[in-house]
Amino acid sequence: MNMESTDSEILRLPGGPARVEWRRNARARRVSLRIDPREGAVVVTLPPRAGRSAGMALLMNHADWVAERLAALPGHSPFADGVTIPLHGVEHRIRHVGGRGGVRAEGRELLVGGEPVFLPRRVADFLRAEARTRFSTLVGQKAGQAELRASRVTVKDTHSRWGSCAANRVLSFSWRLVMAPRFVQDYVAAHEVAHLRHMNHGARFWALVETLTPHTDAAVLWLRREGPKLLRIG
Repeated sequence: MNMESTDSEILRLPGGPARVEWRRNARARRVSLRIDPREGAVVVTLPPRAGRSAGMALLMNHADWVAERLAALPGHSPFADGVTIPLHGVEHRIRHVGGRGGVRAEGRELLVGGEPVFLPRRVADFLRAEARTRFSTLVGQKAGQAELRASRVTVKDTHSRWGSCAANRVLSFSWRLVMAPRFVQDYVAAHEVAHLRHMNHGARFWALVETLTPHTDAAVLWLRREGPKLLRIG
């Protein structure tokens, strides 16, 4: 059953025009708003019986906050020939080389074959594959260390969380983490593996995380400061 419906429009707010996504969620209990850094949009979530007037009132009451958050978003960086993007925290320049299709990392370049029109998709597919390999390896190592087992590891393009652990023991990670430094990847993998034993953020959960990675504090700080930039790439 679909619990959410979405539509969007451009609204002129006190801080300037902004894209607003209206989401009606059957599980929502109150009107809420947040910034989607990937899309550069304001997301207003409405419970079943709330009208858009309630959402507009919330928007206007927080117009300054919305304007500040949108203005603070990093610029969008597309996958294009000559653009530099990070891979495992190291800057790599995308270079179209023609010939047969495919992407390979060589030195500090991502060499992309095939027709130019397919370059963005090929780079995205390459990064997804790299993320899947990287997190499958990390999860295997850390789950073995903790004597735990994940049923599956997947990568997604999530906007609001870097990783998740489902009740069926499937661990999912944002593929964009493949652009983050390796110590950040290590922490996120440890965090989700720890949820295989503790589906909460209590003291025992954090104690297990600490046994699985030495990077918690540095990685959390990096994600807070630099994470939004990853959502603006591609």
